[in-house]
Amino acid sequence: MLMSMAQAIEVIHADDSLAVPLGPGVPGGFLHALGERDDFTDLRVFGALLPDLYQLFVRKGVHYSSGFFGPAERFLRDTGASIDFVPADFRRFGPVLHHLAPRVMATAASMPVDGWVSLSLHAGASIDELHAAGADPNRVLLVEVSPHFPRTFGIEPEHPHRLHVDEIDVLVETDRMPFTLDEAPPAPTEIAIAEFAAHYVQDGCTLQTGIGGIPNQVAKMLAEGPYGDFGVHSEMFTTGLMALHKAGKVTNRKGGAFDGFSITTFAAGRPELYEWLNGNRMVRFLPVKIVNSPELIARNRHMITLNGALAIDLAGQVVADTIGGKQFSGIGGHEDFVSGPSLSADGRSLICLQSTSTINGALVNRVMAQLPAGSVVSTPRHQVDVVITEFGVAELQGRTIRERANALAQIAHPQFRDELKTSAKTWPQD
Repeated sequence: MLMSMAQAIEVIHADDSLAVPLGPGVPGGFLHALGERDDFTDLRVFGALLPDLYQLFVRKGVHYSSGFFGPAERFLRDTGASIDFVPADFRRFGPVLHHLAPRVMATAASMPVDGWVSLSLHAGASIDELHAAGADPNRVLLVEVSPHFPRTFGIEPEHPHRLHVDEIDVLVETDRMPFTLDEAPPAPTEIAIAEFAAHYVQDGCTLQTGIGGIPNQVAKMLAEGPYGDFGVHSEMFTTGLMALHKAGKVTNRKGGAFDGFSITTFAAGRPELYEWLNGNRMVRFLPVKIVNSPELIARNRHMITLNGALAIDLAGQVVADTIGGKQFSGIGGHEDFVSGPSLSADGRSLICLQSTSTINGALVNRVMAQLPAGSVVSTPRHQVDVVITEFGVAELQGRTIRERANALAQIAHPQFRDELKTSAKTWPQD
């Protein structure tokens, strides 16, 4: 049913439960309008990686549970809003939503075409629960459509990546723009790391990249470099992956499932990415339970994954989503895309991090002998393959614990390297 925004926000009760998808799937116009109300007594919202700041989440009586922190979530936490982190990787968001069964499911989508709305920039973990809400007379399926959201595609018949208007209880039209993901120029350390990482990519590799200066730089190098015949199987589709397509480097002869298509579960980048995705059948959006399946990842030809980290110890334990035990981002697909390539004979997983950070003017080591007490491990040591800093590469797969420790010490910052080498000689510690 087509409604005005004023009518749509009245669908939400003062005491209610609401869920929205991760990042690009957030119905931003609806959330902004909902924040104009101040009569909530117990509104519980589940989401992840908010793309904007919404007044709704500082209202009294509103509680927000997030599966992935971004700048908005960190701001809300630090300013005293009622927000909590839900530990779950991206694939588990689906079971979490099923367990929560929020009365209202809301999502962003493209404008209706022939009675269907495309789920646009996000497939993720919410599709099953969107359909469930639409089919349940006691629940509400709310969809915000905008002409600025690209019409994208899944793979039919199993994964059509769309909703029929007859399923939708509340349809509201806005002129909302997708959020822009700015890409800062890479730092010299990021360029050095990207150069090491690019050496692992040859003709015919299937690629996964994420957000940030390092993957962006790797994509640029590959787009301008001599190799090609690439496949794409990536949780996130980025402006850098678009550049590979435009350079004629992507054939998607992956030798596994979904040959012929670049596979992703959400997209984020600059406006030109969204324009390029509109009506583009080369890229297909599938549920995260498919895209992030380690077994499916392993079936791709020469799978190369590129992920970041915040810290690592000499055992190879990776901290990727917390700082000092405090939530910084989220688990996402980190572990899936680290573990997946190692299930095949020719896959490689690259974890990239700068060797140090500067905090209050002091140089802080990120390659540590041992993680500090209270650290939260994102990815266990036995799944880690290749670690790269600006000082080199440590290959860990198949090595003993002492060999791994020594390899990691070798790529630490020179200021800390000797101390780490000494620790590595006696690893493991008594």
